[in-house]
Amino acid sequence: MNATRLLDILFASLGLTFGLPLLLILTAIGWFDTGSPFFRQARLGRGQQPFILVKFRTMRLGTANVATHLASASAVTPFGRFLRRTKLDELPQLWNVLKGEMSLVGPRPCLPNQHELIATRAIAGVFAVRPGITGLAQVRGIDMSVPVLLAQIDAEMIRSMSLRSYFTYIIQTVLGSGSGDRVRKEQP
Repeated sequence: MNATRLLDILFASLGLTFGLPLLLILTAIGWFDTGSPFFRQARLGRGQQPFILVKFRTMRLGTANVATHLASASAVTPFGRFLRRTKLDELPQLWNVLKGEMSLVGPRPCLPNQHELIATRAIAGVFAVRPGITGLAQVRGIDMSVPVLLAQIDAEMIRSMSLRSYFTYIIQTVLGSGSGDRVRKEQP
């Protein structure tokens, strides 16, 4: 087991343990907001293996199951906007990290139907590592709407990954770098 995986296990365990009160509060608010506080979606992980990603729900029930940049901004609830802005919607993914499906730092896992992104990531070798909650693309504000650029940035991150960059991406994310998953603006 490498150092990054040990850190993932340590930080995910600590985050779930000490973050439990916050997780419970956000879950309760989520019940009132949408009636279903958790969002589960199939994503592709290391080796293109599918897994179920868990996040706090930020959009109304019945919203199309598409990549965030294809979803309508009107589907995001007011509480969901808060969760996205603060990146608290990502907290349940600590469970995915603990299970070994994800890392804290790595390329964001894509949907199985994002064929262009999957193809470009496969060529770039991005599926050789666990996907992450955050990474270089996220702190630079690059989302899945630009698949070729995203695959290039993911590959760059993988090539240059070190313990220093692991901590740097986490700290930058906590301090608010990047814009998170962008939802398209409504057309007037």
